[in-house]
Parts: sequence; structure tokens; C-alpha cells
Amino acid sequence: MTTIKEIAKMIDHSILHPTFTDSDLIKNCEIARKNDVATVCVKPYHTKKATELLKGCDVGICAVIGFPHGNSSIEIKKMEAKQVIRDGADEVDMVINIGKVLQQDWKYINTELAEINSICRENDVILKVIFETDFVTDDGIKIKLCQLCNDNSVAFVKTSTGYGFVKNEDGHYDYVGATEHDLTLMRRSCNPNVQIKAAGGIRTLDQILKVKEIGVSRVGATATESIMKEAKKRFKPGNSNI
Repeated sequence: MTTIKEIAKMIDHSILHPTFTDSDLIKNCEIARKNDVATVCVKPYHTKKATELLKGCDVGICAVIGFPHGNSSIEIKKMEAKQVIRDGADEVDMVINIGKVLQQDWKYINTELAEINSICRENDVILKVIFETDFVTDDGIKIKLCQLCNDNSVAFVKTSTGYGFVKNEDGHYDYVGATEHDLTLMRRSCNPNVQIKAAGGIRTLDQILKVKEIGVSRVGATATESIMKEAKKRFKPGNSNI
């Protein structure tokens, strides 16, 4: 059984589009406040402003680092993590170094995970590790990433950024995002204390309900208003029969 509040508290409301201005941040923070979601997911430079806008309510601040391609050095990611935490982040979503993952440089990846997670844990901040599954397509590599996240006791693993566009031979780009296959694989490969976040392509209430059945506890979404509108229309407040 699921309540409307549980649906809201599964949502990290994404405010990450490259074109978003401060006005877009203000508008979207109000959407997040109105719907009492889990967090707003913001660009690093918006962290402080989002913290001010949402002061006094139950919506957390999630800042991204190494976003969206994970290419920053470990030292830069560490500085980014420290900065967004100083600016008020309760949670940090970090893109793993995708090139190092694909070449299976597990020593490097383990160091990256350990050092960023250490900063987060020292500050009582949640770390979510983004695999970018449109780029990292080999199941064996995804399983190994889950194992390293288990070893480092990270809080969450996450499928995607929402911006991992794959270039095809004809020059066009496409994107898949979270899939049932990847979410099932990640849930099966992670320890019970490591939670799963689905991001990329989650746009409806029914999709949230489906991934919840798989064992997902958080989703990234831009379509928060329509998702919550549908939830409130379909189910009365306090109804636990979702």
C-alpha cells in the first residue's frame, strides 16, 4: 500500500536543464514546496539560492557534481562536494567517471567513491552515485559498480543524469534513461541498505508505481506537477490503496 505523501517523497524534482535561469529556479522551487517532494535537484551554483527559497519546509536540497559527464578529476569533485555542502546541500548526486568505468579501472573508481563518500558522510549528507546507463551498457560492469558501491556503503545508486545522449551513426542523438532491466539488476546487485534512484524518462504516476514495485525508493522527475496532479485526482488524501 502506498500513500500520496509516499509518492511525493519519492520525487527529486529536477531543476537541471542547462538553460534554466534564476527565475526558473524560483518557479520550480515553488512547485517542489507546493507538492512537498523529497528534494529539489539543482545545479551547483543554484544550491545556496535553493536553500534560501526552501528554508523552513520539508523539501531537501540535492546538488549535482561532476555533472553531467563525470569527467572532472577526483580533486575537483571533492571541492565541488565541499562547496555544495557548505551552500546547504543535504544530498549529493555524483556522476561516476564514465571513461574509467568503461576501461574497468576499478582502483580509480574505488578511490573516487571512497573519497567523495567520506566527505558526504562526515557532513551527514547522502551520496547518490550516477552510473549513466545509456553509456555503461554492459551488465557485468554495472554489477561491478554496484559491488563497489556496496563496499563503500554509499546511500544510493542511480541510473542516469537525464542528459546522457548517445550519438548514432547518422549523427542523431537519442536517450533511454531508466529501464526496468537496469533497475532490477541494480536492486538485485546492491545490498539492502543501498537504495536505488531511477532517473531519465520517469514522467508519469504509473511509471513511479512500477519502479516502486522493483524496489526503487527515489526518482528524478521534471514532470512533478502532472505526476502529483494525477495522484491527487486518482486517490483521495490519506487513501493508501495506490
